[in-house]
Amino acid sequence: MGLEQRLERLLLDEATRQHVASSSKKMGSLGYDPWGFHADVNRLGLGVMKWVYEQYYRTQVNGLEHIPSEGRLLIVSNHSGFLPMDGALIGAAMALNPHGSRLPRAMIERFFPTVPYLGNIMNGLGAVLGDVQNCRDMLRNEEAVIVFPEGARGTGKGWRNRYRLQRFGLGFMHLAMETNTPILPVGVAGCEESFPMFANLSSLARLLALPYVPVGLPFLPSKVVISFGHPMHFQGENPSETAVQGRVHEVRTVVETLVEQSRILRSQPRV
Repeated sequence: MGLEQRLERLLLDEATRQHVASSSKKMGSLGYDPWGFHADVNRLGLGVMKWVYEQYYRTQVNGLEHIPSEGRLLIVSNHSGFLPMDGALIGAAMALNPHGSRLPRAMIERFFPTVPYLGNIMNGLGAVLGDVQNCRDMLRNEEAVIVFPEGARGTGKGWRNRYRLQRFGLGFMHLAMETNTPILPVGVAGCEESFPMFANLSSLARLLALPYVPVGLPFLPSKVVISFGHPMHFQGENPSETAVQGRVHEVRTVVETLVEQSRILRSQPRV
């Protein structure tokens, strides 16, 4: 038994391993999928995240029953905290969902794969370069894909603007309609407090070709609440840009409501 397998068995109990194995995720014979996801790496990462999810962030999740157990899906969430822990926590919630495990893919900013070794590790865990064609192909392969329409605008907005949703891009809506994919809205609260960003070293960011260089405190212990809404369906061929913008606004409004719901639940003592 290799080191990875020993660590996996140490971090994940047998019941969780079997639950995750029941996911509808399509895998090749060697444990990979076409975008670099690897079953062993993912389980090892989930073993680490399970402790972070349950013990460090004390994550509370609502609406897990709204997550379809199979079929293509776009998970659309707010983006917060200067490091993207929200995506990892959403992924853990879906993988551990007692109503049916899903192993979603997360679209990441283009600068992540440029960091040595990080790109391959993130691919193995389920992250994919945020490219339109990648997303389109994965949806056609019946994947569940996490997208953050705010992009770096969300994670780099700073403490003063916490929980203020930034502008949503339109690309996710075009893809949803083109591929007939339901959108699952999500609202996350708590990552702002775990990764508060007080300033941006913009000159250094430009020099390093990064969206921002944060001045803040990372990995502060903070209760996180995730709220999943009902799937939203949008149809229609070749809609006008005005119609697309209206539908994006509709999704953004639902996400905003779910964020506020999560913030309210976060402020209440857990029974």
